[in-house]
Amino acid sequence: MLYRAFVGLVDRLPLPSLRVQRLIAIAVILSQAGISVTGAIVRVTASGLGCPTWPQCFPGSFTPIGVSEVPVLHQTVEFGNRLLTFAVTLCAGLIVLAVIRARRRKEVLVYAWLMPGGTVVQAIIGGITVRTGLLWWTVAVHLLVSMVMVWLAVVLYAKICEPDDGIETVQVPAPLRWLTALSGVALAGVLIAGTLVTAAGPHAGDKSIERQVERLEVEIVTLVHLHSQLMIGYLALLVGLAFGLFAVGITPAIRTRLFVLLGLVLAQGLVGVVQYFTDVPAALVAIHVGGAAACTAATAALWASLRTREKVEAPAVTQASVR
Repeated sequence: MLYRAFVGLVDRLPLPSLRVQRLIAIAVILSQAGISVTGAIVRVTASGLGCPTWPQCFPGSFTPIGVSEVPVLHQTVEFGNRLLTFAVTLCAGLIVLAVIRARRRKEVLVYAWLMPGGTVVQAIIGGITVRTGLLWWTVAVHLLVSMVMVWLAVVLYAKICEPDDGIETVQVPAPLRWLTALSGVALAGVLIAGTLVTAAGPHAGDKSIERQVERLEVEIVTLVHLHSQLMIGYLALLVGLAFGLFAVGITPAIRTRLFVLLGLVLAQGLVGVVQYFTDVPAALVAIHVGGAAACTAATAALWASLRTREKVEAPAVTQASVR
């Protein structure tokens, strides 16, 4: 009953064109990926506790206040990251309104509703992260959920671009789809290992003498080797997938997504190598997180392109067929 009333209100809005829906979906992807990068900036600038409580910034205030215990820079960076949550929420809300108003199919609606739902979950995880004093595993979960949201946002965009009355079309044989799924699992392993490296690394998110941030007590070199080996395995799977896709023949869309993904993974690996040999400079950490979001988005785009909905044109009626 409430949902029907909500839909009735949404129907009063202007009907969004497919182009508008696509633009909003792109904004959703950028906002979800962007907040993961700003989160990394919070970490490398040691601003994780620039707002030491949640949902307020300071007890009794939702905005930064002048206190000597917390530098202004740290307050500004952390509060700015929190403000970006409103942009993420706005984009998530707009995509829900757009697809409901456009009467898109159920599949699109489900993915659209995952955007505000995931944003709420992320806000709660962020609050737990602050209240536990940046406990390393809460920070790791926070980033990993961001990557999941990027993946879902890209799939949402792909679904929006497909016609609702189209016929589901499998573009490649099942074994290659399974191999693509396996590469996604490998990517997840790379991301998890990456968060462990960060958890044991020099960027704890806070450097206050009064507050000691609990770190992952594992030799960082061991974790770096694990992370790099998983990355090599992920790249090897993608190379094998590329040979398989070209062997069976692929559409230009799949080929483009494949090349973009391979390029991003190679660039991400290069950034990781430079990080290792330059003692993990702060700027490269933020770039590396952005690269992780880009690789996640590209993998999701490739996955979504292997099974699509295609509009089937009705056969032309000729005089011969009429006779």
